[in-house]
Formats: sequence, structure tokens, C-alpha cells
Amino acid sequence: MGQLVCATVEAEDGLELVGGYDVDTIDQLDDDAPAVDVLIDFSRPEALSHVAAYVRRTGTALLSGTTGLAEDDLALLKSLGSVAPVVWSSNYSLGVAVLRRVAAEAARALEGWDIEIAETHHNQKADAPSGTAMALLAAVDPAGECAVSYGREGIVGVRPKREIGMHALRGGTVAGTHEVHLFGTDEEVCLTHRATSRQIFVSGAVACAKRLLTAGLGYHSFDELMFS
Repeated sequence: MGQLVCATVEAEDGLELVGGYDVDTIDQLDDDAPAVDVLIDFSRPEALSHVAAYVRRTGTALLSGTTGLAEDDLALLKSLGSVAPVVWSSNYSLGVAVLRRVAAEAARALEGWDIEIAETHHNQKADAPSGTAMALLAAVDPAGECAVSYGREGIVGVRPKREIGMHALRGGTVAGTHEVHLFGTDEEVCLTHRATSRQIFVSGAVACAKRLLTAGLGYHSFDELMFS
């Protein structure tokens, strides 16, 4: 993702790549990294403290696509909105953003139907379920009222009414596939988004970063910046 972000920024008119950091050099953000217009972060949760310190020191706009964040991490990101424009999303694909909206509407319209979420990614992905799968869970169950079953094993018995199944598949070089299944009596609705390369996430992130530059202070959502 980092290499794709760098290549896309360098190819984009009106943008200049100032520098990059990785796991071995991320601590340089703390002290001597110069202020820039926007920082794009697709790293790991353990880098967040360095990123946050840099944003507080410089007031640089932050676009984060890091997944696997805990609730405390997300709270930290939101707090940075007091000093800089900030956006975080687990997925910067416009198609996935539409999938979330459609899934939410389907769950409202088909109240009482059984819901299962399945995500498939390459064999190098570190976290499971994916951040996008968790965003889809929040879309179909915004109040968090349903129990979540992370896969099933053994004699599990009859499926409870208010349960959502969550399934993570890993293999090969799959860029990312997400499915929301809604099961009624004698019928099923399946909503699917399939990525054929990671470039879609990078292109969406760079487009969002350009809008973030004029968004003003605050914690913004991807949907707000791209659809409003």
C-alpha cells in the first residue's frame, strides 16, 4: 500500500511527495520531520503514537487507512481533529462506501432476516476480520444489538434470531472481497464488492486527501468528504 500511495501521489497533478516513513524510521516523525500539507498513513496500530505526535506538533492534515485499531486508538484519532483536519476509514474504495449504504438499507428493509458477512483477503493480511467487514457489521447493526458469531464449530444448535455471522477467508493474492448475505424464507439477497487490485483503495485515498485539505479542522468521514 505504501509503495502504491507514493507512486500515485507522484503521478498526480498538483501533488508532490515530500518523503516517506516505514517501521524502521517512523520515530523520525517525533522530532525532525518537516510540516507538510497532508500525511497519508497506511501503517500499523503501533505507529499511531508517532503519527499523533507529529500531527499535534505540526497541525498537518491526517488521512489514516490503518486497520486493526482498538477503540482507544480511534478515540485518539478523533481527538486529533481539534488541531488538524482528520479522516479515517478502513476502506477508501468508493464502491465499498456504496456497499455500506446499500447494506444498511437492505438490513432495514429486510428486518428479521438472517445476516452473514464474509470477507476474503490475501494470505499476508495480518488482521481479521477486516476493517471493512467490521464497518459492514456496523452498517447492518448500527445499535450493536445483535450477537456476533466469528465462525462456527461443533454442535452449535439452531441459529439464534438476532445473530450475525462473521467469516474471514485468507489465501493467495486476493485484493479483497466482501459479501453481505441476507437470508429470508425461500430467498436470499447477496451484496458483493470485489476488488481486483489494491489501486482502488489508493486512488480513493488520494482523492479524499485532496478534499481533506480544504475541509477545515475536525474529524471527518470518508462518506462526508466524497459524497456531500
